[in-house]
Amino acid sequence: MEETDREAVATAVQRVAGMLQRPDQLDKVEQYRRREARKKASVEARLKAAIQSQLDGVRTGLSQLHNALGDVKDIQRSLGDVSKDWRQSINTIENLKDVKDAVVQHSQLAAAVENLKNIFSVPEIVQEAHGLIEQAELLQAHRKLMDLECSRDDLMYEQYRMDVKNTHDMNLIRNYFGEVQNLSEELAKQLWMVLQRSLLTVRRDPTMVVSVVRIIEREEKIDRRMLDRKKQTGFIPPGRPKKWKEKMFEVLEGTVSTRIEGSQSDTRESDKMWLVRLLEITRKYVQDDLIVIKNLMIQCFPPNYDILNKFFTLYHKALSVRIEELASEDLEANEIVSLLTWVLNTYKSAEMMGHPELTTEMDVDSMGPLLPKEVVDQLLSKYIQIFTSNITGWLRKALETDKKDWKKDTEPEADQDGYYQTTLPAIVFQMFEQNLQVAAQIDEIFKQEVLRLCLKQMTSFLIRYREEAIAYKEDHMRDRQHPQCYVQYMIAIINNCQTFKESISSLKKKYSKTEFDENDAAIDSTLDSVAKDGCVYLLDEVFMDLEQHLNELMTKKWLTGSNAVDTICVTIEDYFNDFAKIKKPYNKEMTFEAHRRVVIEYIKAVMQKRIAFKNPDERKEGAERMIKEAEQFKFLFRKLSAGLGEDTDRLCDTIVALAEVFKLTDPTLLYLEVSTLVSKYPDIREDHVLALLAMRGDASREMKQTIIETLNQNKPLSTVNVQPVFRDIVVPTMTVTKLLK
Repeated sequence: MEETDREAVATAVQRVAGMLQRPDQLDKVEQYRRREARKKASVEARLKAAIQSQLDGVRTGLSQLHNALGDVKDIQRSLGDVSKDWRQSINTIENLKDVKDAVVQHSQLAAAVENLKNIFSVPEIVQEAHGLIEQAELLQAHRKLMDLECSRDDLMYEQYRMDVKNTHDMNLIRNYFGEVQNLSEELAKQLWMVLQRSLLTVRRDPTMVVSVVRIIEREEKIDRRMLDRKKQTGFIPPGRPKKWKEKMFEVLEGTVSTRIEGSQSDTRESDKMWLVRLLEITRKYVQDDLIVIKNLMIQCFPPNYDILNKFFTLYHKALSVRIEELASEDLEANEIVSLLTWVLNTYKSAEMMGHPELTTEMDVDSMGPLLPKEVVDQLLSKYIQIFTSNITGWLRKALETDKKDWKKDTEPEADQDGYYQTTLPAIVFQMFEQNLQVAAQIDEIFKQEVLRLCLKQMTSFLIRYREEAIAYKEDHMRDRQHPQCYVQYMIAIINNCQTFKESISSLKKKYSKTEFDENDAAIDSTLDSVAKDGCVYLLDEVFMDLEQHLNELMTKKWLTGSNAVDTICVTIEDYFNDFAKIKKPYNKEMTFEAHRRVVIEYIKAVMQKRIAFKNPDERKEGAERMIKEAEQFKFLFRKLSAGLGEDTDRLCDTIVALAEVFKLTDPTLLYLEVSTLVSKYPDIREDHVLALLAMRGDASREMKQTIIETLNQNKPLSTVNVQPVFRDIVVPTMTVTKLLK
């Protein structure tokens, strides 16, 4: 207490010191004193009120404890009195056993009297109920059934209460009411029959469906009441619980399954489109049924049945089972696509479960997949296998058909621009297009897979196409008279390569999201090879016809006035009337290659030393003839390559350059002329120079040797950008020593 007083004084001192820090504050001492006095009075008042409240609470608590003590004593006295009365009444209770038995017997007799009418009229009531069932008066029939069952159950219950072990009397009652159980089963059959036809019945007479539901609801209530009594007494009447509501959903499930399974009327043997027809019928049935259920059936069931949701589930389950059965069959490729398209797209679309009238009541997306993912993957894998096998066969058959056309005696068809073509590219890409359109109906990933497979098969197909083109050429070489339209069909084969390229590009642009595919390079390379081979085969045909005239070049006959080059030009121009029907870019390559081969064959004639000029006049005449013929070739190929952007002069200038060597009159300048030639054409070899000098005829052995040695010492570097001319020209076998003579 003293410690508290000291703390209080210390606190007061601090407060006073804080108030009186300046001299002018001494004038306010009285004001401060009054303010602190008011605060003190206020605190004392609140403290007194709190203490008084605590005291009142304690006083009230003590009063209640005193009252509780009195109540406990009263209860104790009452329990003593009850115990005394109970001990005195034990003997009295034992003396009332006879009364108890009489009460039970009275209860049984009362139940018997109450059900006396039904007991004596069981056969008549059963017969009446059967008649009502036949007349479709199901509610009245059920009312009579309930009365009979109630009488039977009450009697059996009273017997059970009296003597649970008396099975004889229980069996006697059960047998007497035996027809009641048969009546219940017959009524149930009628109910299930109505439910099985409920989708038709609800359109004509919805009250019948309502009656069935009311009967089932009554039975459900009775089932619950009987089960509750069983918990209390252990007694349950025969046939309970009936579980008709559970049975109702089983019947509806069976009805839906039968409805789905019964929609198939055709087989593959009778109709190739059996699956498409089946799926369309199923779609129509399911959609119509659910709309009827939503608009009519839902009104016949209590809300707690959630009947629309139940039917959605039943149809989904039945469809899933049926679709899995179809998926397990040996389906063809088009049937697999039809099935998957229906499952993945049609099923949840507005044409079926996503119909506007249904989506307001049901979330389609909440339903699980109709087919498990592994089954879908198996079907896709099976389709790829079948498609791979089929497309290989289709491509082989298309190529065989095209090969037959190659042997026709009539020219191939031309497109709108006049280019020869066959139907092969159109057939192949129509086939690809159809399968890609089908694949696109399933999903994007599968479409890409089919496109990749098409391009892969295209790679293999083009290899066979090239082999067949080679075989076609070889067959023609054995007998050049057949087939008559060999040139035209070879042109068509070349043009097909460009058509294939354009079609592949169009197909990828339409169906692919990627610009490059692993098969692109192989396809382009093979197509270019087929086209270039075709161009070579056609030029082989041309030069076989020119062989006789090419052999006349650089001979005595040629020097004295042969018209071999005139014939060569006319023949080439004639062939190019057909070659003009080759598509770009192969027409340009064809023209360039023809030009190159003509020049090379001409130079070969020079290098074969068919003639050696004997004097300056022959050299001059030969040189002038070569220059003239070079101009003829220039004129021809300018005409053939018009609009193609080809440089036609350079190759022909090679012939002019060789003529300049022959035209030179001063042998001492021969080295300079040859050096100029070699600098223009770095690929010219030593044997070429020797053959050229041998044809000139006036170069001595020493001169030849000097020229060769000097050229070897000052050999020019090869120019990468210069097209080689002499590289592929082979000088006939002849030793250098012989050429140097």
